[in-house]
Amino acid sequence: MLRALDISTSALVAQRTRLNAVSGNIANISSLTDENGDAKPYQAREVVFQTDKAVSVSGASGVKVAEIKSSDTEPLYRYQPQHPLAIKEGKWKGYVAYPNIDLTTQMVDALESTRAYEANVGVMEITKNLSRETLTILA
Repeated sequence: MLRALDISTSALVAQRTRLNAVSGNIANISSLTDENGDAKPYQAREVVFQTDKAVSVSGASGVKVAEIKSSDTEPLYRYQPQHPLAIKEGKWKGYVAYPNIDLTTQMVDALESTRAYEANVGVMEITKNLSRETLTILA
């Protein structure tokens, strides 16, 4: 029974990481500079899961975060030649690069992550109740 709790716990941790990445993406949806103040639009973060064989029982396995990668999508360019971060030369002269983050996709990802988190909390409650009933029967 405890291994079943470990599987659900691994899923909770993974979904929390995913939700943190989504909330960061939403918070930076209009960030035009990087951490150093250079004109570089924010790149959305995507969480990649993988099976965690170290946490398994009866054919079921846990999950872990394999990596958090930055999206490689092309930024959105808007012509704003008076903007202080406008590109000064080249093909995109006079354009400002904005993050290419779709708010609808991010909201759906947040909702999906929240639902998966809630489902795993439910599984943990059922496991806990089954363990309690088993001890009641054995006592």
